[in-house]
Amino acid sequence: MIYESSISFAQEADQRDPLKKFRNQFHIPQDKAKDLIYFAGNSLGLMPIMSRSSVSKELEVWEKMGVLGQHKRWVDYHKHLTESTATIVGAKPKEVVVMNALTINLHLLMISFYQPTPKKNKIIIEHGAFPSDQYAVESQIRLHGYNPKDTLIEIRPREGEICLRTKDIIDTINQHGDSVATVLIGSVNYYTGQAFEIETITKVAHSVGARAGFDLAHGAGNLNLDLHNWGVDFAVWCSYKYLCGGAGSPGGVFVHEKHEDWTGARLNGWWGNKDTTRFIMDSKFDPIAGAEGWQISNAPILAMACLRSSMAIFSDAGMPAIINKSKKLTGYLEYLMDSLEEQVKIITPRDSKKRGAQLSLVVKKNPKDVFNGLNKNHIVCDWREPDVIRVAPVPLYNTFVDVYRFYEIVKDLLI
Repeated sequence: MIYESSISFAQEADQRDPLKKFRNQFHIPQDKAKDLIYFAGNSLGLMPIMSRSSVSKELEVWEKMGVLGQHKRWVDYHKHLTESTATIVGAKPKEVVVMNALTINLHLLMISFYQPTPKKNKIIIEHGAFPSDQYAVESQIRLHGYNPKDTLIEIRPREGEICLRTKDIIDTINQHGDSVATVLIGSVNYYTGQAFEIETITKVAHSVGARAGFDLAHGAGNLNLDLHNWGVDFAVWCSYKYLCGGAGSPGGVFVHEKHEDWTGARLNGWWGNKDTTRFIMDSKFDPIAGAEGWQISNAPILAMACLRSSMAIFSDAGMPAIINKSKKLTGYLEYLMDSLEEQVKIITPRDSKKRGAQLSLVVKKNPKDVFNGLNKNHIVCDWREPDVIRVAPVPLYNTFVDVYRFYEIVKDLLI
């Protein structure tokens, strides 16, 4: 796509956009009857218009049926999300389940996929991972009686660089070799916006006998994922960012089918028991094969109803079309910001294969003033300490005109 710095170009691009109808399926926040330019979908996605009626429908079932609603409608409610979820992360249906929240799911899967021994006990993560991942990993290490100072390996960017090089990730895994039990990397770094090479990292982890797991918080609904074919052992994600499931919406879990008949360590719960034997109330756990075997409790129906309305939009639009527009939209933002390069630095990788929708911007002078100025001009993005403005044009509801107007306002604020 050949870009131009003009409102007419942006308007024409929006007219040609095959996904333009989907913007009207979301509530666009307003201030004084004016639509906000919302670039914070990497923090909280916008609300699908259908969400309210989806929740109301389940409330009506509860009102009119009570526990009969559980038996006749809700017992398998999570399965309404299975096919669409599997498509988004590149999995087989039996490899995914929607449940809990991301960090809870990470703990549940690390109980299974981090089983250290005296000779194989190290975990490799990227330096600057989201704090919740850091806390989870350190606590899991201590749970097994080890010290994070000895067993937690953090891969840091080279001196003077911000993003990690894939070669350095590979070299670190190979350097520690047989002592590595688990490699846990984020699909996209929340701060820099860098997307990691999941397939390559997985292969190298497996070559030293380690498990490969990924936090897809910023990847699900944002990147082209193929978890099954890449051989990933496990992955977790949230659904309130790009997947637009709403605040506190349930997360997702991927467990590769090679682990479907899991007999190792696991925290068991009633809802992970086969539905055919669940109500026998036997004290012996009879796990469901595949990812559903890691379930602990029954589904949060009202939250899942919101997510179900969003996933219907994703199924209608299709991930290939979403990814295609995302690359063009973020590419346009990059093109416009490059004209301000003396005052604004993009720290996100330039290669579209190494990022998703987000660009992380460093304003060289008075960055917080610029950020506050954006808010005053009806633009919603977010600030991450110490000096990054994260901007995420989401393809389902953002437009090329949104991007151009953002550029114009930034340019005015820099004067």
